[in-house]
Amino acid sequence: MKRVVVSPTLQEVADSAVELVAELAAEAIAARGSFRLALSGGNAPRAMYRTLARPEVASQIDWSRTHIFVSDERCVPISQPESNWGAAAALFVNSLQVPPENLHPAWVPQQSPEQLAARYEREIGEEFGLPPGPAPSFDLIFLGLGDDGHTASLFPGNPSLNVTDRWVVASAPGTLPPPVDRITFTYPLINAATCVVLLVTGAAKARIVNQVVNGPCNPELHPACGVMPQAGDLVWLVDEAASAAFRTH
Repeated sequence: MKRVVVSPTLQEVADSAVELVAELAAEAIAARGSFRLALSGGNAPRAMYRTLARPEVASQIDWSRTHIFVSDERCVPISQPESNWGAAAALFVNSLQVPPENLHPAWVPQQSPEQLAARYEREIGEEFGLPPGPAPSFDLIFLGLGDDGHTASLFPGNPSLNVTDRWVVASAPGTLPPPVDRITFTYPLINAATCVVLLVTGAAKARIVNQVVNGPCNPELHPACGVMPQAGDLVWLVDEAASAAFRTH
């Protein structure tokens, strides 16, 4: 099921995202004993991260039973500002009581993008207790949306868009800065999730939000169009600025 939730401000978008994290965490832990969460990069999630760091908010989630991954990562050290994991760690993860074995950064030193992708895929398989094959189902995957329609590190025209037999692959930089290699979840892994959230804010994203939500849309040109959970929910959390074209369509 696809739904679009429009909130007036960036903070209210963040609050909606946090409510969804808490809700799905409680359901997953009650049903299975653990919650598997994948975070996204970009600017939009930062308000959500800061909100999750608040003690009164953090206490609503059992972080001891939460496993945290990233849906894509730049191949740079975690200490660098371009690192998706580094941003999440600095803004909220490091302040939580998450067991070290539940933290799953994608970058490690002295490995190529291909090696990093293969290592991360193995780590995901170990967490889910699955060999390579049909993709496991994350409870919640956050994604962003680039001005060019990319999501995660699935860029227009990139060979990663056509991968059907891998969960994580290396990805060339695309056309947007910074020009560094990346690794990314593939469509099979993204679309196996229980819930996928596209978190998008700002007037600069209004045109592409309208294109992807309303179509017609070609994943080769706008990869976010390929995000179609098979049995889960697709939720767009957007602010009024990002939804302006959508709301007047």
